[in-house]
Amino acid sequence: MTSPIDSLDVPRFVGVPSFMRLPQRADAARTDVAIIGMPSDNGSPFRTGARFGPNAIRAMSAMLRPINPYRQGIDVFRVLACADLGDTPVVPGYMLPTLEAIETFFDSVVSTGATTVGLGGDHGCSIAELRAIAKRYGRVSLLHFDSHSDTWDRYFGNQRHSAGTPFRRSVEEKLVDPSHSIQIGLRGSLFTPTDISQSFELGYDVVTWDEWAAMGTQALIRRILDRVADSHVFVSFDLDVVDPAFAPGVQTPEAGGPSASEVLAALRGLPALRIVGADIVEVNPLFDGPGQITALLAATVALEIIANIAFGRSQMTDAR
Repeated sequence: MTSPIDSLDVPRFVGVPSFMRLPQRADAARTDVAIIGMPSDNGSPFRTGARFGPNAIRAMSAMLRPINPYRQGIDVFRVLACADLGDTPVVPGYMLPTLEAIETFFDSVVSTGATTVGLGGDHGCSIAELRAIAKRYGRVSLLHFDSHSDTWDRYFGNQRHSAGTPFRRSVEEKLVDPSHSIQIGLRGSLFTPTDISQSFELGYDVVTWDEWAAMGTQALIRRILDRVADSHVFVSFDLDVVDPAFAPGVQTPEAGGPSASEVLAALRGLPALRIVGADIVEVNPLFDGPGQITALLAATVALEIIANIAFGRSQMTDAR
């Protein structure tokens, strides 16, 4: 079975939670899209708790339904064979062994041709995903939603890997092509005057939240498309890009920012991209509201990304 349990037949509170009640599998054989938890917050410089993010997202994903009305009413799971592969191994308190374990897990999935959707976990996990994906696809374009650039060089002296460094390391390791990549939603106070300009120096395009608010969502979508073009794309969505009024349960909240509706409109307005991987990170259920609204938004973002993949697949089928 590749379809989720139907909540019209079996109540949402019944069964072991998986993403959208999808089948749980031990490997990615005959799978188009693999959901993978990354329960690590080793890279978090302040709040801990994102290790519990993957299961919080899974729990709230039971609220979602398979038909996407923003993509011509496509039934995502009639187009794609999807499964929840559980969580990667992690080593609590040890960043480098955890990254190695995540990379090894993703290697085994990416090698099958499945598209991976990682559920975090802190943003430091992304470098491990990108290492696995680059082995198959070479350098990819990065579509990055975040209130922070995550292009700092080091934390706490000589720490080269943290939630704030993956998109500098990924350029240095030639995993990401910054000339076809874009960072969206940056805002707030800075460590240094170069916190944003350092992304430009690495080759990224950057759209701050103030620029997004001024230009509007349709102009933002055009800016994204001008950048990623027809390349293979990795989508990385940090929930702290959203105004904490709508997503309080994150590792590093930043006042202001787009609403939940605005970020969903941007995702839903994108045409089908050549997505080869994605992650949704920095969900911290220890700080979420009583309604788990951050986890619900994270699950919805994941589904919108999967719907984009399904829409592209259906267009290819129609073209034949």
